[in-house]
Amino acid sequence: MAYFITVEGIDGAGKSTHLEFIQNYLNKKNIQNKLTREPGGTDIGEKLRQLLLHDEMDVGTETMMMFAARHEHIISVIQPSLKSNISIVCDRFTDATYAYQQGGKGIDPSFIKSLEQLVHPGLTPDLTFLFDLDPEAAHSRISNERDLDKFEKQSLTFFNGVRKIYLELAKAHSRFHVIDSSQTIEQIQDIISIKLDELVK
Repeated sequence: MAYFITVEGIDGAGKSTHLEFIQNYLNKKNIQNKLTREPGGTDIGEKLRQLLLHDEMDVGTETMMMFAARHEHIISVIQPSLKSNISIVCDRFTDATYAYQQGGKGIDPSFIKSLEQLVHPGLTPDLTFLFDLDPEAAHSRISNERDLDKFEKQSLTFFNGVRKIYLELAKAHSRFHVIDSSQTIEQIQDIISIKLDELVK
């Protein structure tokens, strides 16, 4: 059986640290898998990613472009992999659009919902890890040694809005598992292992 696992969280919450751990877990269980990301995951998606992360645009344009990249990702990578019994581990998916474009930038959630129903009706992650951290703590984790993208440069007010929507989504959908990112890496990975054990048993 193939699984669709997504990893979410505000910038600096530490989700990227644990993507490889999740993939290694699946490998040890002899579960074929593919690690991918959004926006991105395809040649077209990666080109759109550069625009989305660095070019200022209207939030409606931004949201539609996110779903354009997602559509290409789904038809080129996610669906073919799942049909071939290859599990997907994805760094962000549609939950991130609700969190960032609705929670951070204030777009009407019905606009996102209509695009979601158009682009991937019936496709929902089996398990979503939400790495949760106070935005001030998360901001302090973001490296100053590289150029930040336009989202990473946003204010604490923006990230408080993003976090609020993420936590609302987690309450509304049982596929979510919220992880306190202030814990040690070992504690977090113990929790991840338990949840993955429950998924693949």
